[in-house]
Parts: sequence; C-alpha cells; structure tokens
Amino acid sequence: MEPVSFTSLRKELDPDWLQSGSIFGAISRDAIEFLLQNGRIFRVRKGEEIFAAGTPGDSFFIVCQGALDFYKQHRGEHAYTRTAEPGGEVGFVAMIALHEHVGKAVAREDSIVLEIPCALFAELHEKYPFDFGIMTLNLARDLARIVRKLSDILVEHAIGH
Repeated sequence: MEPVSFTSLRKELDPDWLQSGSIFGAISRDAIEFLLQNGRIFRVRKGEEIFAAGTPGDSFFIVCQGALDFYKQHRGEHAYTRTAEPGGEVGFVAMIALHEHVGKAVAREDSIVLEIPCALFAELHEKYPFDFGIMTLNLARDLARIVRKLSDILVEHAIGH
C-alpha cells in the first residue's frame, strides 16, 4: 500500500463526490475533509492485501475509488463473501467488536482507500457529533444490508441441500 496525501489527491477525492457513497452519505463536507486530512490514504494495486486475518482490528477502510473483496477465514481457508465498492467499507466489524480481523481484504482493482483508526473515529465524535451519528447510522445500515445478503445465501444453500 502506498501512502498518499489528501493534498495530492484533492481532485480525485472530492468530498462532494464522496457524499454520494454509502458511508459518507449526508455527512458534511467539513467532516469528510477532517477524515481525509487526518486519516491515512493509500493507493493499492489490484491483488494487494489491505489486511489479513488475525491482524488487529483497530481501524476500518472506506473505499474512495476502486473495489475491495473480503474473504472470510474459516478453518484455515478463505471464502469470498462480498465486494466493497466506492463508498463502502471493510474492517468496521472488527474495530467495533474489538477483535482481530476474521478474514482478509484484497484490492479487486487498483483502488484508493481511506483508513480510519479508532482514535480518529472517536475524534470525529468529539468534533463533529452530528456527522458521527449519521456516519454510524450509515455504517449500521451497510452492515444490515450485508447481513441480509449473507443470510439469503445461507437460506438458499440450506434449501438447495
């Protein structure tokens, strides 16, 4: 992963455009710029691993451009579960649950991601409480959608067997 500054990517990471994504939806431009300026932005190449199973879940990643695939690890093997596209996230469950990552995230294509560590997420709460609340709702909504999709897959699999 290649760290890059928000200043160098300002045109590529327009806060107004980012607001159209799921996680940043309805978040103020100021709060988005705060996260971009204080978070860690990375360019990742197709096939590059963002995090691995067993690594600390002390941050999460928002896809700003590109796409990331998530593979759940179970009994030593990895299985694809979902793709996070622009405006989506990976790693939030581990961070909020205070546990290690239970899978790996891999760049599906060349991408730009924003890493938000726990401390920055807490600072967002202090400096932009309304935006923090909206972002938390957006994250919860995304998780609910993922749970629904995965439960549909489980039911379809159970019915098929």
